[in-house]
Amino acid sequence: MASGLNLQAELAKLGGGSGGGFPGMTGAQRAAALLLLLGESEGAPIWQMLDEDEVKLVSHAMVQLGSLEAETVEKLIVDFVSRLSSGGGITSNFERTESLLLKIFPTEQVSAIMAEIKGASGKRVWASLTQIDPEILASFLRNEYPQTVAVVLSKVRSDYAAKVLTILPEEFAIDVLNRMLRMETVQKEALRHIEETLRVEFVSTIAQTTRRDAHELMADVFNAFDRQTEGRFLTALDQANRGSAKKIRQLMFTFEDLLKLDAGSVQTLLRKVDNETLCRALKGADERVRTFFLKNMSTRAAKNITDEMGSLGPIRLKDVDEAQAKMTELAKDLAEKGEIMIAKSSGEEELVY
Repeated sequence: MASGLNLQAELAKLGGGSGGGFPGMTGAQRAAALLLLLGESEGAPIWQMLDEDEVKLVSHAMVQLGSLEAETVEKLIVDFVSRLSSGGGITSNFERTESLLLKIFPTEQVSAIMAEIKGASGKRVWASLTQIDPEILASFLRNEYPQTVAVVLSKVRSDYAAKVLTILPEEFAIDVLNRMLRMETVQKEALRHIEETLRVEFVSTIAQTTRRDAHELMADVFNAFDRQTEGRFLTALDQANRGSAKKIRQLMFTFEDLLKLDAGSVQTLLRKVDNETLCRALKGADERVRTFFLKNMSTRAAKNITDEMGSLGPIRLKDVDEAQAKMTELAKDLAEKGEIMIAKSSGEEELVY
């Protein structure tokens, strides 16, 4: 592993020509010579650590290497070993790498390289984080500022965030939820600091962005909670931020989600809703939703509803939204009473409420 790291460091030193023996060798030529010395079996793991551009660079240098005098090979090995042993190891980070590259390449090129590294590195951190047991991450986060926890949980999968929130102390979790709702764009430096901390604490031990609306994110999180936890947190959120709690409830189960109802449940809903509300809701619905409801009625009832929709004439979008919201709320009430079944979290599982 150490050899691979040093070879990649050598590749960064691309100045100079190939003449004059060892002192005139470029970094790519020195790396190529060392890989030739290691041979197929010992060198294979190092080759695998190089990216495609580095493989091409070393291969090109290897082809042009020609014959090396024994004295040159000896100096090459001594220099490599001395670099490896002088500091007892190699330590690097983002800033040190950037500083080194700035001494070799133009500023614009270095900026582009480091920006790409930051983006790829950040994505790996958040993807890898969800491989950690939620209990472990929750134990770590409970000692952090709620705002930091809000940033972390807004960057991971919703179902994973829900598990962590369930484990955190309730008062602390509610604070985090409110901060997630009010989340503004996180400064790049602050986000990079959080990513680096998580990488050191967690990701390095394991074998992002389009910003979403905070209420949509929280609706997904609440959809992943079990019913008891969902109710407890929504009740607490009602007291702290009633408007946000209402919006989350609306996003958690929409009018289109009624298509998840089974035949018995949709027929129960149709018996409970008044004709005026049904007509207004269906008049503004797309063809797929309208067909779904009409197919669950008798032929006569479907014809009557269709005729009533036609007689309504143009209606305001606001009236349509209110009617659809009324039907959705009725479905939730019926589900709470156990009279119908609704599918939760994108229909992955049907639950009785």
